[in-house]
Amino acid sequence: MSLKYAVLAALLEGEASGYELSKGFDVSLANFWPATPQQLYRELERLAQDGLVRARTVEQERRPNKRMFTLTEAGRAELGAFAAEPPKRPTAIRDELLIKVQAMDGGDPETTRALIEERRGWARGKLDRYRRVRERLLDGRTEDEYLRTADRVGPYLTLMAGIAFEEENLRWCERVLAVLAERVALG
Repeated sequence: MSLKYAVLAALLEGEASGYELSKGFDVSLANFWPATPQQLYRELERLAQDGLVRARTVEQERRPNKRMFTLTEAGRAELGAFAAEPPKRPTAIRDELLIKVQAMDGGDPETTRALIEERRGWARGKLDRYRRVRERLLDGRTEDEYLRTADRVGPYLTLMAGIAFEEENLRWCERVLAVLAERVALG
């Protein structure tokens, strides 16, 4: 899959500037499809050239002009066709830390412990952000009420996956740290 479909999906929320998309990506799509702001801007230009999004310039006083992007009918159709296709391949984990853990027996266990603690900190930070987004989306409603009545549930469902992923990341980190501590204690 290309970044193209992630950007088109993000634009289902409505018109947005590249900057707004970049910020939204950080809290919604980045948990499963990360992209740098530069990648997003390049993709938006390609999508506009291909007629999948429409761009308009908004003039601003005391600030640079900004471009606002919206989905076109062709973009919606392309996204709909993509959403109907089965994924081309199953999910695969590509995680450098897992290679380091795999190789830890040939190195310093203290270094591995520090790397796991760092991952645990990242997971906690992401989980906190995801939970704040969740509270903002729910806006006082129960999850069941939100899922029954919200205009769009896709962003919430993917947020649920991000929360579950980071919760599992934390569980794994805690387990690894416990194993490492036990091994050190046994000496």
